[in-house]
Order: sequence, then C-alpha cells, then structure tokens
Amino acid sequence: MIANIVWLSDRNHTLVIRDPHMKLANLEGRAVLIASDGTAHDIHELSGARFGPDPASLFPLWDEVSQWAAQLDELADGIVVDDAKLGPPSPLPRQIIAFGLNYADHAQESGFEAPAGLPPVFPKFVSSLSGPVTTVALPEDGRIDWEVELVVVIGRPIDGPISERDAWDHVAGVMAGQDISDRATQFSTPAPQFGLGKSFPGFAPTGPWIVTPDELPDREDVELGCTLDGTQMQTGSTKQLLVPIPRLLAGLSGIISLYPGDLVFTGTPEGVGVGREPQLFIQPGQELVTSVAGVGELRQRFVRPESGHESARRALTAVAS
Repeated sequence: MIANIVWLSDRNHTLVIRDPHMKLANLEGRAVLIASDGTAHDIHELSGARFGPDPASLFPLWDEVSQWAAQLDELADGIVVDDAKLGPPSPLPRQIIAFGLNYADHAQESGFEAPAGLPPVFPKFVSSLSGPVTTVALPEDGRIDWEVELVVVIGRPIDGPISERDAWDHVAGVMAGQDISDRATQFSTPAPQFGLGKSFPGFAPTGPWIVTPDELPDREDVELGCTLDGTQMQTGSTKQLLVPIPRLLAGLSGIISLYPGDLVFTGTPEGVGVGREPQLFIQPGQELVTSVAGVGELRQRFVRPESGHESARRALTAVAS
C-alpha cells in the first residue's frame, strides 16, 4: 500500500527522508515513488507509461494507482531529490475547502462560540497553493498569522451524500498544511473576507507528501504544531476536532461535490497570533516551520511585500464603505 505521496522531476538533488515509508512526490511537475531508502523512482517509467508523469493525472485513477503500487517489490537505488524543489502534492485541485473554528480553544481565542453543527466553511483560492518549502511575500501593512492544519486529499469522487462510516474510503491521504492568513484583509469589511484574506500568493503551502490513512498510527489522533523562529506557537491533535474528519466530509457531501485531488483544510488548534495578548504577527525575515506527526514538515520564509497588495486591500475597503 502507498504510504506517503510527493512529486518529482529533477534528478540531481538530495532529499533527507524523515520516515521509512514509501512516498510519492512532486518536484517540477513529475510524479515519483519515494522508496524506504529515500530514493525516487519515476512513476511514468516504473509503470511502463501506464501512469504519469503529471501528478494531477493520478488522482482520477487513485484506485488503480494504489493497487499497482501495492504490488511493487521493494524499491531501492533510485534518484535522490531536493526537498526545496518539491511542489504541492496535489497540484491542480478543483477546490480548496477550509473549515474554521473546529477546535474549541481556537474558537474561544478568536472570540466566537464553538459551532454546534458543521463548522464555518470558506474557500482558499487555488492561486494561493504552493509546495512545502517556499518564500512568501508579506502583503504591505498586513497582519499575517499562522494556522497549522491537517489537510485531507480526496481520492474517490464524492457526488452525493455519503455516510461517516464510508468517508475515509474517499480519502487518498493526508498532508500538512498552513492556512496563512492576513487578518487586515480578513477583517477589512463588515462581513469578514475569509477567502480573500487567506488566499494571497503562497498562503496555502502543503506537503511535503501525502500519507495514506492506513499508514498513520491512529488516523483520528494526529499531532500537529508550528514554530516561528524556533518558538512553539501551536500544538494540538486532531482528536480535539469538534467535528472529526468523517463527519466533515459527510456534511459536505450533502451539499457539494468533491473531486479527486480536492483539498480539505480541517481546522487549526489554539495559538494563533490574533488570539494572543498582545497580538503577534509574522515579520519579514522570519521562518515558520509546520509539522504533522507521521507526515512531515513545511518551511516558509517571509520577505518584504511585493507592490500592489496594499492598493488592492484599500480598494476593497473603499468599496465596502
């Protein structure tokens, strides 16, 4: 069975593999299996051109890919890769869906009551998607915050209501994610602009690979956290989710369709900057490291803003007023 997933194409670099399981990866748009010895094997070549090389093309064929990979002999002596060149494991999702306030302590620190039913849902636009190791330009005069999340990747399509019992059967795997948020944009209008405030370029780093649910010690209890310049900002576990993953997917399925490769951000625990006293936000030159147990790490370095972002926010505020 496939354990983890990443994508690759460059053959002349090295990646430090942090766990012994096989992985899939995306580096410059080419899909590979990563063996237990840390070497990469091109899926297109390994499968005799049956699959790949485009990583996005694997998700509509997820059952076939999984069955094929499960029959492979132990792989070794492949190509080494550079983690800085890994792309997003699911590079072309049709939808990125995110849940807010799905941890009680985070709802409290944000000034909201914990939701009684399905938590609030908002989009992160696809243009914000990135790989695991990136440099992110801070919007001018922004208040940039962090939100570590476990991200679910859809494998089998969901085109009608499903039960909680069957929900995991539709999941290709999970990965680490950061719901980076500009609180200035998010709260610049009378009704919060969740989607826009969380969709600047690079505000949805994901990876470093996809891990199939059966490879997790306990898929309902996955520890996650993040540090800013080495200081711990968030720690938590998905066992603390107010609405667990199967119920999230079942709830969505009664209203919308989910397609292979789609991403679902499942919520963040307490410890965000906007909930602190005094409030704390990311500054140029700082590094955010996100970790999910059994999956891996993301690393984002933040730099001074690019031109144009602040004028866009001012225009949005002017229209709202």
